[in-house]
Amino acid sequence: MIYIGCHLTVTNGYEAMGHQMVDFGGDTFAWFTRNPRSGKSKDIVSADVKALMDILEKEHFGKLVAHASYTMNLCSASPETRANGLDMLVKDIEKMEAIPGQYYNFHPGSHTGQGAEVGIEQIADGLNKALFPEMKTTVLLETMAGKGSEVGRSFEELRAIIDRVEYKEKLGVCFDTCHTWDSGYDIVNDLDGVLEEFDKVIGLDRLKAVHFNDSKNERGSHKDRHERLGQGMIGMDAMKRFAMHPAFEGLPFILETPNDDEGYIQEIATVKNWFAT
Repeated sequence: MIYIGCHLTVTNGYEAMGHQMVDFGGDTFAWFTRNPRSGKSKDIVSADVKALMDILEKEHFGKLVAHASYTMNLCSASPETRANGLDMLVKDIEKMEAIPGQYYNFHPGSHTGQGAEVGIEQIADGLNKALFPEMKTTVLLETMAGKGSEVGRSFEELRAIIDRVEYKEKLGVCFDTCHTWDSGYDIVNDLDGVLEEFDKVIGLDRLKAVHFNDSKNERGSHKDRHERLGQGMIGMDAMKRFAMHPAFEGLPFILETPNDDEGYIQEIATVKNWFAT
């Protein structure tokens, strides 16, 4: 069994997101810690967070998967952009500690022409400045499609970041099905082989969450264009096999498909039904 949900907006607060996901029929969810484009964030209200925690316990939710702003780039060639990214990371982790034990996911960054090796060093440097031994939040590096100068297009690049971080126990990986397919891994015809490679390079113990998306693109396209479940190049049969693979038992699956609320409700029900038959 897995936990399944989608991205929600934090505009109306944390308790509201919990109630909304119960209404959607899911048992996990994601939200942006700050506006994904502008970087502005919403203040934490302790009573609001306490109400959410009560919902999570009552409804037996899985881990939640917060998402960093797209504007956060720890490996930009611009020192100002890197500094702003580190400031976002530090402040986001501080806010996440108010909801202890959850996940904070981010795109490793784009090296903007510096080269992947430089990018890897800068990302690790940012993490080393932000992580601390007492933190309850686990920070997740997301598998990327390899669009432009993205870092994290291979398991090896993610491992290289992890190797350079002091508090490795605070790190995990979020496996994005669209991104990983678009980066060239054949999760349709060789899922076991892909997971064996992941285990060999990174370790399945670091696999903490899944972004569950079909893809509009052929494998290896490096384009990163999500599609609804079963309507893309991965296909419904492969998506079902993926979700039901024992390697993902107990993990939160977050839908990032191009949907409205009703579409997410339907996809959540579809995934739930796979485990009911």
